[in-house]
Amino acid sequence: MSKTSENNKRIVKNTLFLYIRMLLIMGVSLYTSRIVLEVLGIEDFGVYNVVGGIVVLFTFINNAMVTSTQRFLNYELGVGNQVTISRVFSASVTIHMCIALLTFILAETVGLWFLIHYIKYPEGREYAVVMTYQFSILATCISIIRAPYSAAIISHECMSFYAYISVIESVCRLLIVYLLALTTFDKLIFYSFLMFSVILVITFGYYLYCRCRFSVCRYTFFFEKGLYERLVSFSGWSLFGGAANMGASQGLNILLNLFYGVTVNAAMGIANQVSHAVYSFVSNFQMAFNPQIVKSYAAGEKQYFIDLVIRTSKYSFYLLFIISLPVFICCKECLGLWLVEVPPHSVQFCRMMILFLLLDALQGPLWVSVQATGNIRNYQLLMSVMILSNIPLSFIAINIWNFPEIVLIIKIMINVFVLLFRLFYLNSLYEFPIFRYFREVVLYALIVSVLSIPVPLFFSQFVNSFANLVVEIFISIVISSSLVFFVGISKKERTEVVCILKCKLKK
Repeated sequence: MSKTSENNKRIVKNTLFLYIRMLLIMGVSLYTSRIVLEVLGIEDFGVYNVVGGIVVLFTFINNAMVTSTQRFLNYELGVGNQVTISRVFSASVTIHMCIALLTFILAETVGLWFLIHYIKYPEGREYAVVMTYQFSILATCISIIRAPYSAAIISHECMSFYAYISVIESVCRLLIVYLLALTTFDKLIFYSFLMFSVILVITFGYYLYCRCRFSVCRYTFFFEKGLYERLVSFSGWSLFGGAANMGASQGLNILLNLFYGVTVNAAMGIANQVSHAVYSFVSNFQMAFNPQIVKSYAAGEKQYFIDLVIRTSKYSFYLLFIISLPVFICCKECLGLWLVEVPPHSVQFCRMMILFLLLDALQGPLWVSVQATGNIRNYQLLMSVMILSNIPLSFIAINIWNFPEIVLIIKIMINVFVLLFRLFYLNSLYEFPIFRYFREVVLYALIVSVLSIPVPLFFSQFVNSFANLVVEIFISIVISSSLVFFVGISKKERTEVVCILKCKLKK
């Protein structure tokens, strides 16, 4: 069996495990979100989202370091140096502990000051808001320390672990819903405490698995200036991208709070949960491919590396489009079925987030390929300026047009320019074939999208019951899947898909 075939087989296996994990998490997340919104109410649900957003703002340093850890572990695994892998892991744990401490200090000083003086929340809820904030800080710090263990598991492509631990996570989240309905304590405070407890339990599971499964994941404190400098330097440039992305998401949440209050924050919280559930189909798929992208670059397999980036980008869009099309068309009906009370602006926010994510799905493999090269300084500087411009542009737009949806319209427009920039930057970096990308990915993505919409859109006007909604979703998925199979992919790719399906059916 060729190396390419072995890699494809491993990717398919890892994708299967990740989809099992995704289905568990998505099912539980959608159910628990509905109950939590009902139990907490729109105002407390909005408070939880905006308070958590303040803490997350301080984690952009950690996000940059996660990217650095993932890249270096993947690269060293591609080279095959076990000693260096062990030292990279231990150094990453040390750095993440320092980041957790820094996050705690910033959140308890600057963040707490901002929360008390600027965030809008209902009168009489001061104590509940502060306690929720404290549990959010602790949960965030625990998640930061977990990051190197998560990166090690992904780098070793042991995706089955995520499926197993998701069973525990799903049970814990279902237990939260049960306890939240029974408690006589303040429900917002109790919910925050339970969410922190779940993160603590899951993090301990990560630690035990890595320690028992991988000999290179035994933490040992040491200080090697050169290694720490390489890790921090790479993450330092990733920091700009992390700060920009954080500002574009949580910054907008705070901006909406300042102008429109917690009700609009609740709508954005619903939109984010829907987008996370939908995008999980793609993120799990890309997670299975990302280690191979970095390892193929480290091994000097340039042609396989470029082919992998293009195929992953194309398949990512198709996977997301097939799932998101019925949600986009029947968004109002889906939210009405899911939630007891749908916050205002939720439908518009959800639809715009889906459009943004479709563009983002194309770009995941592109930024991973940049990280694989290690030459990210100019890329991060320019990318950060483009993404972070969302905040001032949204502020200006709200003052001119004064409707909350404008912030997501601007976010979508910026993402179009980001896609173009990434392609031209990759071309300058290692002669990435832009024309081939537009021909094989963008062109066929547009064709499939345009041909898929008319029939489901026509039938959507007859959706007035649960049975009709199921039929509409079925029609949409069948049409889009058929067009992807017969129009969106090449004859060779169709043959590969048929062979994989036949093997799975035989097993």
